[in-house]
Amino acid sequence: MRLLIVEDEVRMAALLRRGFVEEGYAVDIANNGTDAVWLATEATFDTLILDVMLPGVDGFEVCRVLREKGCRAPVLMLTARDAVEDRVRGLDAGADDYLTKPFSFAELSARVRALLRRGASARPTVREVGDLRLDPAAHRATRADAELSLSPKEMALLELFMRHPDEVITRTQILDHVWDFAYDGMSNVVDQYVSYLRRKIDKPFGRDDLQTVRGVGYRLRTSER
Repeated sequence: MRLLIVEDEVRMAALLRRGFVEEGYAVDIANNGTDAVWLATEATFDTLILDVMLPGVDGFEVCRVLREKGCRAPVLMLTARDAVEDRVRGLDAGADDYLTKPFSFAELSARVRALLRRGASARPTVREVGDLRLDPAAHRATRADAELSLSPKEMALLELFMRHPDEVITRTQILDHVWDFAYDGMSNVVDQYVSYLRRKIDKPFGRDDLQTVRGVGYRLRTSER
């Protein structure tokens, strides 16, 4: 899952990024409205966390422009103001949810998960491919009822494959969904993490479902139990 956090307070942005990265999300940061519009139209994000009080173009305008440009990602707006008019204005601009500062990270994270569950692709709460089972909200994965010990990045990578069973996913697509813009695309991190994941979901079970498609990418094959 990939998030865009639009927040001009550097410390707040860093805290939010750290929290979501620890939960397995790929996170990009924009510190102003102009950068937010550019990032959200250049890459695909699963959710936007958008502060209202931004320098220059405010969050209301950013949300309105993105909706006009066809961005359908769920938007959660953050504000230090609790006026009803502000909440109404944000929702009218196209926001999906609203959270007033100060807030707990646990509540913000729960609201993001709720937005993801009811997003445009109608993602199921729990994913199943063959005898693989993944509960993203609980950060829990099993195979043949055996618990899998996965890092946050491995969990995000598995979730991507399980969203597209039997489909070939290119390295570029994997980078776009699991890593952020700060990643150095010249390294072999994708191949390394696919190898890590294969050792945990296939090798102990005598399977070969996470397959390499030479010169293209990878595919999670739907196997029989």
